[in-house]
Amino acid sequence: MSERTARPDTGRGDRGAGEPGSDARHRPLRLAHRGDHRVAPENSLAAFQAALELVGCDGLEFDVRLSRDGVPVIIHDPTLERVQGRPDRVAELTADELAAAGIPTLAAVLAATPARAFLDIELKVDGGPALVAVLREGRGAGLENAVVSSFEPSALASIRALEPAWPCWLNADDLAPDTIAQAVRLGCVGVAAEWHAIDARSVAAARRAGLEVAAWTVTGRRSVDRLAGLGVVAVCVEGAALGPRPTRSKPL
Repeated sequence: MSERTARPDTGRGDRGAGEPGSDARHRPLRLAHRGDHRVAPENSLAAFQAALELVGCDGLEFDVRLSRDGVPVIIHDPTLERVQGRPDRVAELTADELAAAGIPTLAAVLAATPARAFLDIELKVDGGPALVAVLREGRGAGLENAVVSSFEPSALASIRALEPAWPCWLNADDLAPDTIAQAVRLGCVGVAAEWHAIDARSVAAARRAGLEVAAWTVTGRRSVDRLAGLGVVAVCVEGAALGPRPTRSKPL
């Protein structure tokens, strides 16, 4: 997630902690932000597998774009520069060329991910019918145990037109009244907001509008606890908030 660079999370983000209406028993879904990229490149099959090995990881968040030949692929940026070290644009390469650079297709990720894992499928572009067909094949006609999210209203509107029963989240920097109103107009079930913007008042406003709230992107475990107390349904996490890597015994 994070269309913009998220502000650092020191784990001391306790604004709103202990406010009335918090429920210490509530545990939001913990979704690995682009997998566990401490051990493998972000948005790679290896990063997703590594994340799902962790105790307490409930699922994955990943980003979808289209290749030159119209295949949904998993990559955050519009180019391969930051992660793969190449200047090429995603939209100018075929799915096979992207696969050779380590960028998986959405179909491959869905096939490799167990049904128990919740998926936050973030659209960076309007995927249209090609995207919907792949999601139907991978998660069923009802998009089981998953949600489609985006910062792009047009991408969400396209999904809503093609599959009006599928759950969608509007990704946003805040839970301002205009953001909440836009999510309602789009027919979303929720808003995924930058975690600093979430407090008891903003969550209450979203709930009055019939929306659930998710948070992105948290790196401190104490901040996950604060958000749990506020009743968010899911937290996009990485680093310490995702959990420690299991220790492996050294060979004798």
